[in-house]
Parts: sequence; C-alpha cells; structure tokens
Amino acid sequence: MRTQFLKIFVLSLFITTISNAQSYIKYDISFPNAVHHEAEIKISFTKIKKGKFSFRMSRTSPGRYAIHEFAKNVYNVKATDSKGKSLKITRPNPYQWDVAKHDGTVNVSYTLFANRGGGTYAQVDETHAHLNIPATFMFAPSLKETPIQITFNPRKDWKIATQLKPMFDNTYYAPNMQYFMDSPTELSDHFVRSFDVESDGEKYKVKLALHNIGTEAEADQYFESVKKVVLQQKAVFGELPKFDYGEYVFLACYVPNASGDGMEHRNSTVLTSTRTLANGGMRGNIGTVSHEFFHAWNVERIRPKSLEPFSFEEANMSGELWFAEGFTSYYTNLILTRAGIMSPESYINSLNGAFNYVWNSPGRSFFNPIEMSYQAPFVDAATSVDPVNRENTFISYYSYGSVLGLALDLALRNEKGNLTLDGYMKSVWKTYGKREKPYTIDNLNQALNKYAGKLFGDYFFNSFIYKSAMPNYNPLFKKVGIVLKQDSKNVFFGASTSNGTIRNNPQIGSPAYKAGLNSGDKILAIDTHVVGNRNSVNAILRNYKIGDVITIKFSRFNQLRTVKTTLIKDPRYTIMSYEKAGLEPTPEMLKNRKDWLEEK
Repeated sequence: MRTQFLKIFVLSLFITTISNAQSYIKYDISFPNAVHHEAEIKISFTKIKKGKFSFRMSRTSPGRYAIHEFAKNVYNVKATDSKGKSLKITRPNPYQWDVAKHDGTVNVSYTLFANRGGGTYAQVDETHAHLNIPATFMFAPSLKETPIQITFNPRKDWKIATQLKPMFDNTYYAPNMQYFMDSPTELSDHFVRSFDVESDGEKYKVKLALHNIGTEAEADQYFESVKKVVLQQKAVFGELPKFDYGEYVFLACYVPNASGDGMEHRNSTVLTSTRTLANGGMRGNIGTVSHEFFHAWNVERIRPKSLEPFSFEEANMSGELWFAEGFTSYYTNLILTRAGIMSPESYINSLNGAFNYVWNSPGRSFFNPIEMSYQAPFVDAATSVDPVNRENTFISYYSYGSVLGLALDLALRNEKGNLTLDGYMKSVWKTYGKREKPYTIDNLNQALNKYAGKLFGDYFFNSFIYKSAMPNYNPLFKKVGIVLKQDSKNVFFGASTSNGTIRNNPQIGSPAYKAGLNSGDKILAIDTHVVGNRNSVNAILRNYKIGDVITIKFSRFNQLRTVKTTLIKDPRYTIMSYEKAGLEPTPEMLKNRKDWLEEK
C-alpha cells in the first residue's frame, strides 16, 4: 500500500514538474451560475512579446462553414498583468480585444452566456456544461502553436468527457490552438460505455459518453448499435484512423433542451438530440452516429486542401463538400443496413427523398456540385433576414453528393465487375487520408482514374462533378433489383401551401411559377372549389388530371387577382424493390443486392 502511494506521489511530482517547466496557455472554467446559463472563464497568457497583444473569440467552428459570431455571448471582460494590475482594453472590431501595454503576462477573465446544446454552440445549465470550444473560449492568434492546459471545475456529480489528453485531476492538455478548438467537451452525470478495437497492430478504445434521461439498460442496448456501426465503417477502409491518444469518444447528449445536431472532430464527435433513447432516440439518433463517425476518415483525415488550415477568423469555403459531406451521407444509411439496424427494404425506400430532391431541382441549371459546395457559408446553419431563392437555386451538397455516391457505387459494381465505392474510398484513404495529405478535386479525379480506368473516371467527373448532368439510374438500379417509376396520373402544382398561403418560392417551370404566383400569396379558390381548413389546395388538386387548365383566385397585398395555369405530370419518382413492385428479381439481381447491402 505504501509502495503504491510512493509510486503515485512520484508520478504526480513528475507531471507537476513537467507542467511547470512547460510554457502553457492556461484556461480555467467554472459554473457558479449554471442555472442562468453562465460560465466563468479565466485565461493566463504568458511569455508574450512586447507590444500590442490581441485575443479574440472565434467566428467559425470546425465542421461548420458559415460565420457564427460567438463574441455576442461574451461580457464582463477584464485583463490584468502578472501582478494583478488592471490593463486597459480596446476593441478594434466586434470579436477582438487588444491590450497595448503589459509585462509579458495578460490574465483575462470573462463571463459566457451559453444556452444552445448542439455541435456549434455551447450550453450551460444545472444538468450539464456542453461546450463547443470555439463558442466558449477566447484565443490569441499570435500564440496558436503554444500548448494549452485547461482545468474544468465541474459541479457535483459531473464527469468530464473529451478528446483532450488528461494531465492530472480535472486538468487536460492540447498541443496547440487548432487541436484545442477541435475538442468539444461534455460535463454531466453521463453514462460511459467503451470497447476495444484492434486495428493495424494497435488497440484503440472507442467510448460512448451518453447524457440521456434513461436507464443503464437503454445505454447498453444503444451502445450495441454504436459498436456495429464502428465495425462496419472500419470494414469499408480496412482499418481505423490512428486516434491521437488511443481513444475515440462519442459525446452524446440526448436531453429535451438540446438541439438536434451532429458535429465531427478529429478524435470525437458531438451527437445531440431532443429525443431521449426511450422517446424514439434508440432508432432515430443512430443515423447521426453513422454519419459523424464516417467523418473520422472522410474530412478529418481525408481532408480537402481548401480547409487547411481551418480559419477561425473568417468563413471557410470548400468545393469538395459534395464528397466530404455528400459521400459521407451516402454511407450513413448504407452502414446502418450492413450493420443490421436498417432493413434492405427500408434502405431502398430511404433513397426516395434525396433522389427526388436532387433529380427535380432547378438548382442544377445554376450550379454544379463544386459550386453548390461553395454555397456552404450561406446555408450551413447560417441565417439571413432578407428573402432568398434557395428553393430554385440551391441543392444541399449532402443530398447532391449522396445520390452521386449511390450512382458511382452502382456503376463501379455494374460496369467494372468487382469494383466498389468501398474500394475507391479505401484507395483515397491510403493515398491521402492515412498520410494526412490534403487533396484537391483533381486528386479525387485521378484517384478514380487509377482505380477504375481513365475513361471511366474522367467520364464521371466531366459529366457529374465539373458539370451538372445526372447519371442514368434505370440500368444501375435494375442490376440490384430496384424499380424507378413515375405515377402517370398524379398532377404537379409546384408550390407548397398551408391554409391556402404559399409558403415557398414556386419551383421554376411549374404551373404555379408560370401562373406568376409568389411566396406569401393566399389562394382563395381553384375554379369553383373554395380553399379552407377542410379543403386544402392539395385536396382540391386531386380532383384534376394532367393537362387540365385551372383558374386560381388569390390575394396579394390585399388585392384580389385571377390567373390560369395548366397542370402537369408529377415529376417525382418512386424507388422500390422488384418484390415490392410485384416483380420477380433474378438470382443475379439478388446476389448483386446482397453484395451491396450485406454485412462486411
């Protein structure tokens, strides 16, 4: 017992000595007023060069591409020197603080208001401190390579979950500012589950830190699904990434006051939802697990050159998000199917939403997938008060990339024999991700050329990436026993309504668009049919057939107007298995489908 005590004492002394010898930026956070969503933060910057010293809040966050202006939630900012003397602070811009004179040390303190529990922001209350680091902590751009030491002062019963490296007690380490800003942290009374995974001669611990209003049994059941996802994604790439400190942690916060979100990081991911495991979360939340863990390879290490280094001072733009986010989205449900969490029939049905959204969007006439990716700073949790025309000009790079990933996977399987998207992703991983060599779009093009042949690779990129054509899905689906068909009787109007009021910009080329209708117009009647609570626009239109000319009475700016338009065929498709369509798949179709969707 005494020997063990001496060992612990010597180790503690060693760590303390090393800590004192090393120059750190030291952070300290506490929560005396958690009930009102406040955190108290202290920072000690030392060994600062003479002259003006600047510290600031981030304007962006890893995994996000828009501006978020986290400085708006910071107040009571004070600065002192090493002797406790107050220092004069000036503000050159809304997100930066400057100190002109100091003695080589600047100690900063401030109060943070935090009440949005998601992947982008921070939330503090009596139940937890859910901390996205850029939304929580100031930083000094001039000291971006200085190691960081942070001490958390949790409330009673709170545990700490983070990808930061433990040092001693509640103190953790980050090698530099980039890693620190990429390290979300959950402090709460959460469940902890873990398992070990062998990969490339190494053993890694995969942990689930689960803040959930529920039982141990629910945590156990959910973790079994998490494990299946991890192992199926490992099978795609053949190995896990080399997690920096031998560990990967899922930071799951499933509580009523959270916001639905998921955000990838280098050795962890944030998973938030208002659905507890007992309230639909057991099945409803696992998709986010699948999506975000795939990012441990695709975006965290298979990294676009356009995002290196990630900027915390301005919006980050990348033309590769159709691959980084879109291909990841394609694998989200595919992995759940291979893991046995989603049935093959459910998976096939799940293809409908993204497929119809992309296939029928006018946006493809304005932007290709690269240019759609460039729109991220305007749409990625970004807000604006002025109306936009996104319904007609934008397609989510998540969905766009997902349906292209689907086409590429099936084309590789159908046209190239034994090739698969798994194989292509693995080749990109070995060339770029495993070596952590950032890639360009041309690199992806050349990688496909090498994997599947120049003719195949150039055709895919020249047709669907550099341009905005769509693949011919019919023969691709047929090979795996899937039908793609349209209803020949349903009519299409082209505008979404609620109680007769048009809620979106009508789709370009649709009957509503050609009639000159706009968002905000209130449809009063279609021919002799009066629109009301029990007689919606959609219900009325079901009485008509393709080619019918209808008369629409509507109100705009309190003025009554009348227009005519011709109804057209519904352009949407239905994707279903041969079996569901009442057709008999061939043995070859079933084999191809099994090879595609089965456990690896």
